[in-house]
Amino acid sequence: MSPSVGAIERAHPAADATGQRAEPEAARLAQVYEQWADYVWRMLQRLGVRRADLEDVCHDVFLVAHRRFGEFDGRVGVNAWLFGICLRLAANYRRRARNRHEHSSAALEDDAGLRAPATAEPDQQLARRQAQERVQSVLAAMELTRRAVFLMYEIEGLSCQEIADQLGVPVGTVYSRLHAARRSFEQEAARLLAE
Repeated sequence: MSPSVGAIERAHPAADATGQRAEPEAARLAQVYEQWADYVWRMLQRLGVRRADLEDVCHDVFLVAHRRFGEFDGRVGVNAWLFGICLRLAANYRRRARNRHEHSSAALEDDAGLRAPATAEPDQQLARRQAQERVQSVLAAMELTRRAVFLMYEIEGLSCQEIADQLGVPVGTVYSRLHAARRSFEQEAARLLAE
């Protein structure tokens, strides 16, 4: 079920009798960030933003959302609205990333890989991590507009009409992209399993 519009209403209160906002801008942004940061973080990961860049792109999503609070009309859930912002920023990120020649040193700075696993079942952790990497690989091979529809429908549970409203496309286009995304997902997953 989609979250209610109340999250934005709480984060973007109406003006008081003097025309002033009842709460400072920074406090509203902090409140919305606290409630939706985990969701945005997951969506950006699923849309192909590298781990080293997630924090910056996540903050960019909330800056855009903060600037556009006045445009949020409540026709879709807050999650769909934020997903649309994530989608546009991830697309821009991927375009810029193609032109990048430097490589992140975040993996070298992160010492998490130097610690022993938390559980006594490292084979299960390895299998889980490999499965997650395969799914990420399958999603990364998918064209971005199809991936967005696939994630919104299959992972976030939005209806095709909600997706169409959020993306500004006809419902038939959503059905078409979802069908193509499912076919692409199955083909790429089969190819990876065959390897």
